[in-house]
Amino acid sequence: MRLDQQPAYVLHARPYRETSLLLECLTRDHGRLGVVARGVRGERAKLRRAQLEPFQPLALDLLLRGELATLTGAETVGLPLRLGGDQGLAGLYLNELVVRLTARQDAQPALFDAYANTLARLAGGEPAGWTLRRFERDLLEAIGYGLQLQHAANGEQALQAQAHYRYDVEQGALRCDAATAHAVRGADLLALAEDRMPDRAGLAALRRLMREVIRYHLGGGELRAWRVLAGVPPRR
Repeated sequence: MRLDQQPAYVLHARPYRETSLLLECLTRDHGRLGVVARGVRGERAKLRRAQLEPFQPLALDLLLRGELATLTGAETVGLPLRLGGDQGLAGLYLNELVVRLTARQDAQPALFDAYANTLARLAGGEPAGWTLRRFERDLLEAIGYGLQLQHAANGEQALQAQAHYRYDVEQGALRCDAATAHAVRGADLLALAEDRMPDRAGLAALRRLMREVIRYHLGGGELRAWRVLAGVPPRR
């Protein structure tokens, strides 16, 4: 199947054979695709490696056969987003998160839009922590693991802003004492649901909550980017 001018971003690239790359790409209409880019590392390559950098909006021509697609053409769409410092690390975290939590060839147009919007927010200087929490929320919703952020675990009682909750991935928000490990204020869960940035304590609590939820969906695994964002060298 031929895919022409498919909006896409490169999430990850690694060398493949002598002159090629194996890419993980997020596409608008076909979800995450594994893509073989042949001959892009040679001196005579018609398509240069620089055209396939992360955070660059692309229009890809692909030949999809089985699990992998073959790249037949690529055009840049506008200017690449410049993400430096914390924003650049946040962008790499987005990419790893999408690769680890999504299935190949599972179309997610809403996720593609959320990813593009998140990159634009990071490039525009919005707070990286809050921007990542919004994307994590939207990613989980897109892949069918959306959080229950407005009602308690029984699904009947609305969350109380002044109360504290422990979030159980399988049940939802369970009311608890403020001293309970990983407790989060109802106000902060509601803020995430309503797209309102909470205060610093709320952001820290939401970060812990999201990390536990993501770890659950990784089967207890870790993301390398967590260690990088914390300033800890990744394990070899």
